[in-house]
Amino acid sequence: MSNLIAIGFNAQSRDGELDSLEADLRRLERIGVDTVELALTSIDLVAGGRIIRERADRLVALAGAFSFSYTVHGLVSSNFMDPATCTYQLQAAKALVEICDRIGARILVQHGGFLRADQPLLRADADRREREALSELAEFARPYGVRIALENIFTAEPGQYRQTPAEVAETVKAVNHPNLVALIDFSHAYLEATYRGLNFREQIRAMAPVAGHLHVHDSFGRPQGFYKPYFLQEATALGLGDLHMPLGWGDIAWEEIFSELAFLPETVLMMEIGERYRSEQPASLERAKRLMALNGTRSSIAAE
Repeated sequence: MSNLIAIGFNAQSRDGELDSLEADLRRLERIGVDTVELALTSIDLVAGGRIIRERADRLVALAGAFSFSYTVHGLVSSNFMDPATCTYQLQAAKALVEICDRIGARILVQHGGFLRADQPLLRADADRREREALSELAEFARPYGVRIALENIFTAEPGQYRQTPAEVAETVKAVNHPNLVALIDFSHAYLEATYRGLNFREQIRAMAPVAGHLHVHDSFGRPQGFYKPYFLQEATALGLGDLHMPLGWGDIAWEEIFSELAFLPETVLMMEIGERYRSEQPASLERAKRLMALNGTRSSIAAE
C-alpha cells in the first residue's frame, strides 16, 4: 500500500487579493481536485511576523467554503542560511504555522537556504544556522500538528551555495525532529543534478526515506544559465529552466520513479502546474492518480 494519501494542485493570488485566489480555487473545484496547496505569501496575511487578523479571518472563511484539504507553501524567498534576515523569517514562518492550523493544513513548505557568491565568509556556519532555525520552527509547529517540509532548490546563479538534494536529506536527518520532513521537488533535483554533474535518480533516492511531501511538475533538467526569454513560453520551447510543465511535456520518467521509490506515511503528491496550464491539468491529474496506484502496487510487493 502506498504512503501517498492525496493528490492536488497549487493555487495563489494573482494580485495580492483573496478574490483572485477564490477564482483559482473555483477552477480547481470544477476539475475535481480535492487537495490544494495555497501560496499564502502571495497575499498580505503577515506583517513583520504578526498575523493580520482581519485578513486571516477572511482566508479562513474562504478556505472553509470549499471541501478541499489544504497544504501551505510558505515564503518562496525563505532562506534560513541568511543571518541578516533569519530571525524575521522565523517570525513569519511561525505566523504561517498558526494560519495553517486555522485552515486545517498540516504541511508548511519551507525552501532550502542559499548564500550568494559574494558571501564566502558565511559558508562555514550556513548549514548550522539552517538546522538550528529548522529545529526551532519544527518544535514550534509540534503542538499545532504541522509538519515543516524542507524543499530542495536548484542553483540559480554562478557561485551560489546550495545544498544538493542528498544534502537536504542529511539536514532533515541531522535535525531529527518528528515535525520536519524533506520535500522532493523532482524537477528541481533534475536541474541541480544536471548542473553539478550528479546522478538525478541517486539524488532523489537519497531523499525518499525522509520525504513527507512531493512537488511534481515536468521539465528537461536543463539549467537556464544566462538565457533570458522574452515570453515565458520561449523557455518552454527551448526546454530550459524550472518550467513547471504538465506531466508528459518533459522527459522525467515518472512511472519508473514511482515504481521504485517509497515515501513517509501521509505524503501528499502536489502538482505545481499552475493556472497557465488549467486546460492540461485534468490530464495531469489522471496521470498522477495512476502514479499513486502504481506506487501502492510496488510498495505492497516490496513489503512482502
